[in-house]
Amino acid sequence: MESFIKKFSETGLSDIAEVGGKNASIGEMFTHLISMGVQVPDGFTVTAAAYRYFIKCNGLEQRLQGVLQELDRDNFNNLSRVGTKARKLIMETEMPQDLQMAIIDAYDYVFRFSDPSVAVRSSATAEDLPDASFAGQHDSYLNIQGHWAVIYAVKRCFASLYTDRAIKYREDKGFGHTKVFLAVGIQLMVRSDLGCSGVGFTLEPESGFRNVVHLAGVWGLGENMVHGTVVPDEFIVFKPALRKDKDAIIQKKLGSKSKMLVYAQDGNEHRTTINQDTPWEMRGKFVLEDAEIEQLARWALIIEDYYQKPMDFEWAKDGENHQLYMIQARPETVHSREKELQIKTCHIAERGETLTTGAAVGHRITSGFARLLSSPEDAFKLNPGDILVTDTTSPDWDPILKKVAGIVTNKGGRTSHAAIIARELGAVAIVGTENATVNIKDGEEITLCCAEGKTGTVYRGKLNWKETTTDLGEIRLPEHPRVQLIVGDPDQAFQLSFYPNHGVGLMRLEFIISHAVQVHPMALVNFDRVTDETDRLKIEHLTSGYSDKTDYFVDRLAQGMAVIAAAFYPKEVIVRMSDFKTNEYAGLIGGKYFEPKEENPMIGFRGASRYTHERYREGFRLECEAMKKVRNDMGFTNVKLMIPFCRTVEEGKKVLTEMQKNGLKKGVNGLEIFVMAEIPSNVILAEEFAAVFDGFSIGSNDLTQLTLGIDRDSAVIADLFDEQNAASRKLIVLMIQKANQLQRKVGLCGQAPSDSKEFTKMIVNAGIDSISFNPDALFNGINNINDALYPPTKLSKTGNHPIKIKNLNGTH
Repeated sequence: MESFIKKFSETGLSDIAEVGGKNASIGEMFTHLISMGVQVPDGFTVTAAAYRYFIKCNGLEQRLQGVLQELDRDNFNNLSRVGTKARKLIMETEMPQDLQMAIIDAYDYVFRFSDPSVAVRSSATAEDLPDASFAGQHDSYLNIQGHWAVIYAVKRCFASLYTDRAIKYREDKGFGHTKVFLAVGIQLMVRSDLGCSGVGFTLEPESGFRNVVHLAGVWGLGENMVHGTVVPDEFIVFKPALRKDKDAIIQKKLGSKSKMLVYAQDGNEHRTTINQDTPWEMRGKFVLEDAEIEQLARWALIIEDYYQKPMDFEWAKDGENHQLYMIQARPETVHSREKELQIKTCHIAERGETLTTGAAVGHRITSGFARLLSSPEDAFKLNPGDILVTDTTSPDWDPILKKVAGIVTNKGGRTSHAAIIARELGAVAIVGTENATVNIKDGEEITLCCAEGKTGTVYRGKLNWKETTTDLGEIRLPEHPRVQLIVGDPDQAFQLSFYPNHGVGLMRLEFIISHAVQVHPMALVNFDRVTDETDRLKIEHLTSGYSDKTDYFVDRLAQGMAVIAAAFYPKEVIVRMSDFKTNEYAGLIGGKYFEPKEENPMIGFRGASRYTHERYREGFRLECEAMKKVRNDMGFTNVKLMIPFCRTVEEGKKVLTEMQKNGLKKGVNGLEIFVMAEIPSNVILAEEFAAVFDGFSIGSNDLTQLTLGIDRDSAVIADLFDEQNAASRKLIVLMIQKANQLQRKVGLCGQAPSDSKEFTKMIVNAGIDSISFNPDALFNGINNINDALYPPTKLSKTGNHPIKIKNLNGTH
């Protein structure tokens, strides 16, 4: 007789057909990874053979087939009725006594008669399709205790083989209903109701970037996160730093975690859960300490190395013994299957009224008619191509989500059910908006934009956008000059890393300071000088959790830089120290107390002149502390630094002396420090500046304004501004030639090389080392460089240089 029970300790991946993928994976981890330090709760599986025995003993196969013959396979209008009938048939059938005793004996033996709480989880499999994935289609039950409660939960798992979503999934995949079986995993319950729990990926789930571990977690049981009820904490850990025992946590984002799911006793053997408000002090605290984040990430590396493929996993922390556990691991199914060497980019061509914003899933744009649904039972209201707007989704929604062009939810984060399904289906989704069902009207046409970083926007109406597909296999990336990117937003860094590039030629700090820090650094150094009560409350809120407010600035700035440095590691990332103008600095929280009012900030108190001045010296110190943390503690020695708007050689020397005081000495630990060549004095005195700095980066916009005497902020004379003016071009060529003679690196950041083939040819022929482009100008820029290097008459007959780009323009 086939075995009804298989202990985790005797289970492996070869047993998928009998125990299902979920239990086979747990058994594989339990058997092989515990010795490597990964903690996995013990348990056993009620096998597919037990399910088949249950069905056979009660003659259920033909009766279930009869029920399923009633299914309307054209419109699935009676799916709910058929599913209910099938599940009722199973639940009203008694489980054979010998099967009941086998389950009871295994429960007592594996858990040593301690009568513990267990998780009872469904895991479907198919006799002829052992590799088929049925993830999320069937039910699981938590905190089950006692013999009869476990048996009842197993029976409910058997019945869940006929949930509406599971029936529809098999119909879509063409699987015979009676050829798919149900195994049930029974695993020691981790008391995460008293601790925390979450999920993780051994890659970044939006872009598929593989050099990081992504973790998300909530207080209490993880179902709140999966169902999108709350926004979790998120952590990103850089794998190479982890392997080198460096500070590997490159990003921490605090989620709202407004609810926590915990257990409740109902007075008998069956237990239920209740979703209660999270205490305020816990909402403002991360669910994991840094050491725990790194421990989970190390386990993730062990799991990925063992399976030799990207994985996603579930973890939990027991609130009683304070131990971490891996409770599930499976191959990641979205990015790991992507084989096309293509980049699809979307750019919104117009903007309308913003209805709501939330976390963006993916990087695309779509439009359609909004359908506000409160439950899957309203599916009949949904037409193909509509956009589903709802509070949150669960696996019960899966059968209807294939119809939609997009998904918008009030609740949830980037690891919620809605986000996961959207990625799998390739649908556009914006989750965690909080107010979508209030701000969006049923039936109105809307546009979902996820193409501008991690924040997605819902616009009123049907807007225009441009979608471009670029075949990366057709791109000829020149070795010289090096092609680099201009990057400022860490949220876009992982996606941009897939673009053809030689690193980052200009990373602007201003975006990180404006969006992630928000506070003027001097307002943190001298908080007592901030007298406006509103500003004080904002700063107190942002810096809560930091005993020293200046640590907040250093931490947030370092994390933003670290994400970009990690995305392009080990390629060069040149970070320009802050270059706000006084009017821009004043716009930061608390900034008005520390900035002078200037008539022309463009040529005022900006760049290098600030760094040694009493008004900002301490603010510059914090910038240096963040750089030191990124380079020394986190190990990102690919980060080089650059000084903007350095008017005189003496000023440059003072800045380097100040940096050395703050622990950043040129040449130590491979540190290179460049200077922006954006003032005519930088070109005229190139020899003297070269004696101070390691290289130059030409800022063509500022160089043009100061060469022509044009304030580029002035709308009145904006038509006179032209970075291809003969005087500007002459200075640019002269700068390149001087740098080459002085054996100093020289690059250029600006729009002209992507706009003008003639300009590109000029700087390439002059001997430019690198050209940095904004992402939307990169491919045109590469084409222009290749045209300069390989004129059409010199192309081989195979013509391997042009980039093949498919453009889809206009209204979608």
